[in-house]
Amino acid sequence: MHRHAMSELIKWKNEPGRKPLLLRGARQVGKTWLMKEFGRSHFKKTAYINFDENRSMEELFSGSLDISRIVAFLQIETGVVITPEDTLLIFDEVQEVPRALTSLKYFNENAPQYAIIAAGSMLGVALHQGTSFPVGKVEFLDLHPMSFTEFLEAIELERYADLLTNAELDIELINAFKSTYIDALRQYYYIGGMPEAVSAFVDRGDYSEVRAIQNRILSAYEQDFSKYAPNETVPRIRMLWNSIVPQLSRENRKFVYGHIREGARAREYELAMQWLLDCGLIHRVNRITKPGIPPMAYVDMSAFKLYMVDVGLMSAKADLDIKTVINGNSVFQEFKGALTEQYILQQLVSECNIRPFYWTAERATAEVDFVFMHDGNVYPLEVKAEENLKSKSLKQYHDKYSPEISIRTSMSDYRRESWLVNLPLYAICSIGAIVELH
Repeated sequence: MHRHAMSELIKWKNEPGRKPLLLRGARQVGKTWLMKEFGRSHFKKTAYINFDENRSMEELFSGSLDISRIVAFLQIETGVVITPEDTLLIFDEVQEVPRALTSLKYFNENAPQYAIIAAGSMLGVALHQGTSFPVGKVEFLDLHPMSFTEFLEAIELERYADLLTNAELDIELINAFKSTYIDALRQYYYIGGMPEAVSAFVDRGDYSEVRAIQNRILSAYEQDFSKYAPNETVPRIRMLWNSIVPQLSRENRKFVYGHIREGARAREYELAMQWLLDCGLIHRVNRITKPGIPPMAYVDMSAFKLYMVDVGLMSAKADLDIKTVINGNSVFQEFKGALTEQYILQQLVSECNIRPFYWTAERATAEVDFVFMHDGNVYPLEVKAEENLKSKSLKQYHDKYSPEISIRTSMSDYRRESWLVNLPLYAICSIGAIVELH
């Protein structure tokens, strides 16, 4: 699980002048497991402290932030003799004690020999609210739900994952195994990448248990709204959160405030949206007016699409049953496009480290689902849920802007045409290699 994040942690461990690391991510994406597993596999000892409802930690950090004092107390608390050369310090749910966050500054400045990772589900909110935390004193790592290739590894299809991530892409072999990939992808649409849901499926293969876990996670998110958000903002957070799936289900997936409730205005919901973004529960994809470099310079801040943190949670929130997702039916066709876009967005962010945008022509005569920058070039990416290969919008974009290559992703096999590459949905992780080949 979380192969990509683990490799980043190993790089961090070996960095000269390493700073404390802040691990950010939504609740239940596997932060605690990852930190403990990293400690187990790469250090002799791990000193783990959970700050949630921990009175002794509140008292410790309310006093002097002298590092020798803190370390001495942590040794008593954890029963671990903390030696800098072979011990990993883990501060979990650190946002519950804001001065523990502040202490990372002093670890960095006065005791850089300690390897320390801090994490918290509400860390983005805590930092955004101005917790005393100096910029430049820590490094950040964002943890996302498991990607599709990590899911393949979890369900014991590791060699299939290796085929997709190998730098030397064997297109013919990937095409030859398409039925295996498509079956696994449809499972992933339902199960998603939340580690607890994936683990339950791997252990028992019970889709109803998976759905129960997903609903429990969604319920925990809603409880967090009341626990952590300002009281006056909570109703708007709930309304906006509940509006995401219906708005993605529309043919035009642009987010419209007026669809949250009649007469709603942007200024009423901006704080609610920022709160969900800070928690890592949603992704915002902005429209660009043209594919200039950098794309951020051409963002239309008033036009955007919102996606959820995980495709499996989106399936659960939409109350899709397993037969519908695996087999499909005519009623499902419209929503399948939204589910597929959610999946692609998730892989671009988590596996490809790509920040996507989208493009629409003037007077909305054409729309390209995603536009992204790679190695100084901007590329369009059109998403097709099945094998419908009409690409009028993509062709219009290509004719107007002449990108080096245009990309369509669908259930069809990999193939190259004069101006277009068709990339199978299950091979989206190789998009970087594809654009470099052309």
